[in-house]
Amino acid sequence: MRYKIFKSNRAAFAVTAIMTVLLAGCSTLSDVKPDGTSDNVVWPDVNRITFDNKQGIYPTQQSISLIRPGMTRDQLYHLLGRPHFDEGFGSDEWDYLMHFPGAGQGANDVTRCQFKILFDAEHLARNMYWKPVGDSGAGCPPGAAPQTYTLSADALFEFDRSTLSDVTSGRQALSKLAESLRGTQGIRAISVTGHTDRLGSNAYNQRLSKARADTVRGYLIQNGVAADLIHSRGMGESQPVAQCNNGDEAALIRCLVPNRRVEVTVEK
Repeated sequence: MRYKIFKSNRAAFAVTAIMTVLLAGCSTLSDVKPDGTSDNVVWPDVNRITFDNKQGIYPTQQSISLIRPGMTRDQLYHLLGRPHFDEGFGSDEWDYLMHFPGAGQGANDVTRCQFKILFDAEHLARNMYWKPVGDSGAGCPPGAAPQTYTLSADALFEFDRSTLSDVTSGRQALSKLAESLRGTQGIRAISVTGHTDRLGSNAYNQRLSKARADTVRGYLIQNGVAADLIHSRGMGESQPVAQCNNGDEAALIRCLVPNRRVEVTVEK
């Protein structure tokens, strides 16, 4: 009889332990949605790392280059090992602490980076984020140069308009850009900058450029790009890329086309 009671208690303990692990694996810091996005990406305190050696890892460049959206947890585990914080294997959110030697100002410097993966309802990696630890002066992961996408404002919007309902044939280009950004790992920040030509007053051009940048930002967010990564601004007519002489009005407007643009700059 005592053997049966002991066996029953041991089984109950095992079930409780399993449930505890499963419940721990379901919790996330960033309130991850079923599509693998979050409106508020939250980073764990690096001083509360629970990985065995308490120091994180030194990944190879090859392992970082192989990381892609759509990967399974097993595939990521093979490349990076277990997540470094108290999240559980079944969590919708994995966090790592990584070190990159020689990436700072000197050959002996080490850049420390946090890396976050958000999983969708199918347990596939969908969005990935990098964050430098402290003021290292280097990007995460190191060596990634900003990339700028230039969208013609004339192709995006109807003349003198700026709202989403005024977006014409440029909607397809915006959709492709959003898809590309969703599939790009390691994005630290996205800047959306609106520009106009010199026609019209400075104040009006400033308002128009900012409104168009805000519309592009809003469209990217609606199509799955994390809101906390994107900020928008308007530069008005202050940064022309084409210099055109005054003359025939129609010819001048055509010449100024490159100045009427929205630039999306992606930093890693």
